[in-house]
Amino acid sequence: MTFIGEMAALFTSLCWSISAIGFTQSTERVGSWVTNRVRVLLAMLMLILINALLYSQPIPLHAGVSRWAWLSISGIIGLSLGDAFLFQAYKEIGPRLGLLLLSLAPVFGAAIAWIFFGQVLNLHQIAGIIITLAGISWVVLARPNEQSENVRKATGRGVLFGVLAALGQATGLVFSQQGMTGNFSPFAGTLIRMLAAFVTLWIVAGFQKQAGATVVSMRRQPSAFGWVAFGALFGPVLGLSASLLAVQHADIGVASTLMALPPVFMLPISYFVFKERFGWQVVAGTLLAIAGVALLFFS
Repeated sequence: MTFIGEMAALFTSLCWSISAIGFTQSTERVGSWVTNRVRVLLAMLMLILINALLYSQPIPLHAGVSRWAWLSISGIIGLSLGDAFLFQAYKEIGPRLGLLLLSLAPVFGAAIAWIFFGQVLNLHQIAGIIITLAGISWVVLARPNEQSENVRKATGRGVLFGVLAALGQATGLVFSQQGMTGNFSPFAGTLIRMLAAFVTLWIVAGFQKQAGATVVSMRRQPSAFGWVAFGALFGPVLGLSASLLAVQHADIGVASTLMALPPVFMLPISYFVFKERFGWQVVAGTLLAIAGVALLFFS
């Protein structure tokens, strides 16, 4: 199918934008770290069920050592470390600047894929990436509504966390691509990544004596559980599976750029769900990002 990788990457952005609703609601109730641990657990259980129904094998033990290694490392770097740095960036400098720094992921991804795996982009693709990132940056940097968002200044610590989050996401995608060679199922690949992230996060929680506290927090806020489940379905389950399909059929630079569009997809969600209003800069940035996406498709 033509553009299957690009379409999967766009669907990934849409899913991640929808999942942001659930994770935002949950984080307000139980905090980001509890949300992160529970979302990985729920996503893992959902993926086990999906693999059992689709392939009659809950866990893809047939995948082979090499594929398990690539995808496990990808899960640890991208889902555990990368997301941990992203949450810290949100805490230090807020989601607006955090998303801007996360949009560096396509640049890191393309550089890593070029240096280590010899993937080269043509001039049209490079131009499309630059235009798309410019549009995303314009959207994210647009002056916020001071009545609905606290304006935070960039700090060296916050910027460092944001850059490390982008590097983690990009490295995770590159490793995922190496583990997704052939026609391996994206649902099976996502489950392997999720298993690695689950083990890592919950072992760390055990050492920090936070595992029990996570369960207690969910019991005290039962509504948060529903929101985490909602976010887990659209984010780690559907979104991440689509991202693996994307890197199977598209260059890392192109796929990661299209997967950097959640700030743009969040516009209608923020307008209708959170009742936010935007200025002309946000609209212009959105149109610029769409133009960059179109150039990627027709390169």
